[in-house]
Amino acid sequence: MEPFKPLFRSPDLKIFQLHPEPTLRRQWNAAQIGLFLLPFSSFLGGVLLLVLSFVIWQKQYKTLSRQPVNRGFAILSLWLVISAGFASNRTDAFLGIFNFLPFFVVFAALSYLIQTLDQLRRIAWILLLTSIPVSLIGFAQLFLHWGGNPSVLYGLVEWTIDPQGTPPGRMASVFAYANVLASYYVIVFVLGLGLWIEAISKRVASKQHYLLASIVLTDAIALILTNSRNAWAIALLACLAFAVYQKWYWVVGVVSAIAGAMLGAAFAPDPLATGFRTVVPRFFWARLNDQLYSDRPVAQLRSTQWKFAWSLAEQHPLTGWGLRSFSPLYESQMHYWLGHPHNLFLMMAAETGFPGALLLYGLVGWIMAQGVLFMRRGFAQSRNDRLRQGPEERRLYFTFLTAFFACTLFCLLDITLFDARINLMGWVLLAGIWGISRQPSSLST
Repeated sequence: MEPFKPLFRSPDLKIFQLHPEPTLRRQWNAAQIGLFLLPFSSFLGGVLLLVLSFVIWQKQYKTLSRQPVNRGFAILSLWLVISAGFASNRTDAFLGIFNFLPFFVVFAALSYLIQTLDQLRRIAWILLLTSIPVSLIGFAQLFLHWGGNPSVLYGLVEWTIDPQGTPPGRMASVFAYANVLASYYVIVFVLGLGLWIEAISKRVASKQHYLLASIVLTDAIALILTNSRNAWAIALLACLAFAVYQKWYWVVGVVSAIAGAMLGAAFAPDPLATGFRTVVPRFFWARLNDQLYSDRPVAQLRSTQWKFAWSLAEQHPLTGWGLRSFSPLYESQMHYWLGHPHNLFLMMAAETGFPGALLLYGLVGWIMAQGVLFMRRGFAQSRNDRLRQGPEERRLYFTFLTAFFACTLFCLLDITLFDARINLMGWVLLAGIWGISRQPSSLST
């Protein structure tokens, strides 16, 4: 066994990673800073990523504007503007466009900036390391009842932390709501799991090995404490995906058994459910079947929201009702306020019409399909020295694909894009997938 290597000598943990192209090193350094600040401040991290994106656009406008994917997002942007013009509340609709347009700009710029698999690894490390303070704050919130409105850097970083959690009893940490934190943990948990599998596959004991194991375990506990059923299910699916990829079939059996026991305790008929409940804590099964919050009004149920959103889309199938229109329409009909219908496709269909929803999902789906095809055959046939085939490289790319698939699944049951931090993280993952698969010397392009 090789001796332990000092942690600070690892290239993954240096302060800055150099970009292979000298002309892009400043932008890549700024991107690394922005990604580290992002979970703690949408202003500091988000503005920095947006500014460097404008710089890249200024320098590479011709290259970026010629790419079919970027033209597709330009068409989608135009459609959002047209849809807003037909909205009953045009002011809200045009304001809602800013939940999309700036992120299209960042996606295009970062997909040009991210050109190597080492950059993907650096992004994964940065986002994973940010989860350490986020988790510590969350544990302090739930178990030490710490909270308030701390302000850092002369007010540039401000948090609102409820000592009881938001909602009460559910960890929210520096995010506004437990489900938003859960979507953050879905991302960092998958990235951390991929890095940890990469570390143990080397079969050499190292400090990184134990550091990654500690962070992944901490993130898993924090994810459970968000009390998000969506996050629980997606995390289990991610574990299954990695187990199948690694051919760890015993892990597939264990995860399937855990999932089966939880579902049996929640939904099986008596006395079968009683048997499962002797081993599955009530915290899990009562949350799955809603007995933990049995007094929820009908208007709060996802099925009710989805039916209402679909009816809105049927009434205005072409242009929709305008962005940010769901909440006032739902409140006027159901006398209950909701920020969104807990399904991104239905929200887009109701607010921008079916063309807007299909454009967004079609573009993202095409990028993901290209990523899957590239992982299956692009690595083996690539003539790019930066994309040499190897088990570590393929696993890393698979990790990013899995992380973004997890984001997509979460958006089918909840919508967290209204938090700029989570929105940006999703676009960063997608930019990394597309930036690697579109390299000129790879045969997938």
